[in-house]
Amino acid sequence: MTIIYAILIFCVLIFVHEFGHFIAAKACGVKVNEFSIGMGPAFFKKQKGETLYSLRIFPIGGFCAMEGEDEDSNDERAFNRKPAWQRAVVLAAGAFMNLLTAVILMIIIAFWSGQATTVVDEVLDDSPAYEAGLQSGDEIVAVNDSRINDWNDILAAIGGSKADSVELTVERNGRNISVTSAIEYDEEAGRSKVGIKPVVRHNIIESIGTGIKNTGNMTVMMYDIIKELITGGVSAKELSGPVGIVYAVNDTAKAGIIYVVYLSALLSLNLAIMNMLPFPALDGGRLLFLLIRKITGKRVTDEMEGKIHFIGIVLLMALMVYVTWNDIVKFIVPLFS
Repeated sequence: MTIIYAILIFCVLIFVHEFGHFIAAKACGVKVNEFSIGMGPAFFKKQKGETLYSLRIFPIGGFCAMEGEDEDSNDERAFNRKPAWQRAVVLAAGAFMNLLTAVILMIIIAFWSGQATTVVDEVLDDSPAYEAGLQSGDEIVAVNDSRINDWNDILAAIGGSKADSVELTVERNGRNISVTSAIEYDEEAGRSKVGIKPVVRHNIIESIGTGIKNTGNMTVMMYDIIKELITGGVSAKELSGPVGIVYAVNDTAKAGIIYVVYLSALLSLNLAIMNMLPFPALDGGRLLFLLIRKITGKRVTDEMEGKIHFIGIVLLMALMVYVTWNDIVKFIVPLFS
């Protein structure tokens, strides 16, 4: 199942990315010669109109081969003959589709998990909250006279408290009452608690907001990691390739399908961000050259740009070999020790 999950995740995310380029190219009138999922020899080919559709044996990678993408072409529908803004749209479309996929998956996770409200669903037996008289259905409106807006506010106010007790203002039967509860420290959770569980609401509108917010937080986290890699704060040995991803899929699959969905969202967002980095051969690098050529005119030729992108591909392949070797040393070698 791990291999099946991994292949499905790879194929779906690659398809989404390349499909973004494909639909943007078609919308801008660019001729697409071939749309392929996978790398290596093709085991399926179908010509439909001007485009050859193919599936290849290695489910890592894929491409949307456009006329005039990497060479000069006189075809009026060639990529290199389109206005700069249309080429920019086509180049950015792949990363946009991966970002959109990440957002959709995070919305699904948010709806599945639900949003914790400030209403008490359960008071644990023999807990401080039980002893203080809190009841199911109580709505917590303030903690130590500080207004509460959501469950996270309650967790922050109680979880980080160093005091022996906390004053809770709750709404019960239409009126506010004050309840003073002792606090106990949960060694396993690493925070203080009073022993209550919230009512969890599954609302699609709230899930959309939560999904977008969580995707934003995840994006900031990834850029922080990239910055740490550049500055040396994080070792390159921490990077993982396909082998490491398979092991990550295996670990998350054991925890449940929703964790596989979260990993898929993480990988999709990672694919979007990495592709938009201004590095040769990546979409971000091509966008950078598009801007440079817009400013400098014909000083940067197609041949010159092609050579730089080729060097970028070689460097990316070297990086892939490096991270794959790291994964083998980290995950596979210990199995034979």
